[in-house]
Amino acid sequence: MKLPPRGGGAKAFPGMDRNVLQGRRIGLGVGGGIAAYKAAELLRALQRSGAQVRVAMTPAATEFVGPLTFQALSGHPVLTDILDASQEAAFGHIEFARWSELFVVAPATADLLARIVAGMGNDALAATLLAYRGRVLLAPAMNTAMWDNEATQRNLSVLAKDARYRFVGPGLGLLACGEVGSGRLSEPDRIVEAAAELLGEGPLAGTRVLVTAGPTREFLDPVRFISNPSTGKMGLAVARAARSRGAQVTVVLGPVGSVDRAGLEIVDVVSAEDMRDAVLARIDHTDVLVATAAVSDWRPAHRADQKVKKDAADADAPLALLRTPDVLALAAERVRGLARRPLVIGFAAETENVLENATAKLLRKGLDLIVANDVTRADAGFGTDTNAVVIVDRAGGRFELAGTKDEVAAGLWDRIAALRSTAALAVP
Repeated sequence: MKLPPRGGGAKAFPGMDRNVLQGRRIGLGVGGGIAAYKAAELLRALQRSGAQVRVAMTPAATEFVGPLTFQALSGHPVLTDILDASQEAAFGHIEFARWSELFVVAPATADLLARIVAGMGNDALAATLLAYRGRVLLAPAMNTAMWDNEATQRNLSVLAKDARYRFVGPGLGLLACGEVGSGRLSEPDRIVEAAAELLGEGPLAGTRVLVTAGPTREFLDPVRFISNPSTGKMGLAVARAARSRGAQVTVVLGPVGSVDRAGLEIVDVVSAEDMRDAVLARIDHTDVLVATAAVSDWRPAHRADQKVKKDAADADAPLALLRTPDVLALAAERVRGLARRPLVIGFAAETENVLENATAKLLRKGLDLIVANDVTRADAGFGTDTNAVVIVDRAGGRFELAGTKDEVAAGLWDRIAALRSTAALAVP
């Protein structure tokens, strides 16, 4: 009995909302078949739906369509040779794999399918797929006899059993070789619809997530402020992890400079009061709040309209301070009486008695989970790309996570998912 398996064959994607592709990062892999010319049309169709697209090609694919075509259309260098030092330095296969939220392979030739099954990494596209951990949408295209070949069908069967892989097509029709039958690459619009369906799936599909990230600034005068070294990296990693699982994500972000905003609704704020207002305006319509922001606890009692000049007579004048709003406590209090209360997760950046202080914060503010990290560690805390944390729940359970901030974020969402399941909170 012949495939096409899941997602392939005659299955259509009627009414799929392509807005799910807005800002999403899609890796496009182009295999070496005559249908490679359609990959250029596919790239443009993905872009019209709002996706960001980067391209990797097999050496055979470059014989059908030049990399310059895809570079001009995508606006990015095309990965064609993992042994080219300049390519690897600019955007290597490991970075490509990490960047992509979804990988679309079109055309997926018989040869490429076989090499994926074998776990080979002998060219730029195969190596990138080998390093990629997310979902892959395969759009097969080949001669009918090659499609019907038992080896090809066996490889398709292996991939069909792996939940990471989905298929779209091939279609029936006149092939480039003149034969009529299965093996025709699906039309670009249909592949786009299949990609939208995949990115619309996930364990958090339909879930509204609110994340706070970065520092706040409390100004003494127009040029001086009280703040902290937070870069927002951990919060943005939490937001990306939720988005990759299908959630609708809003980030209330303090001043951190330029960041990748793809697929996220970002609300820019500066002060603790700004962050409070942005969070409280959205918390009633949120399913999960993850408060990673490092909110300044104090603000100057008076903000000068002009820069305060140095004056020897006032060199030792005390700076009067007032408490800023406790954004997390206010949010937790706001939702406490709701019939369908969102989960509220906090972060505790500590320098001593880390677990004791974090647990006290968890109980005092009525949180569901708290993520404690020792910011004095070289591999954790502000500005690093890695983190080491302990997740504490209200029952006293503890779970340790360490790795890149993206890995820690993924682990945190695993714990949140387990808590949601235990609490029997319905996903809308």
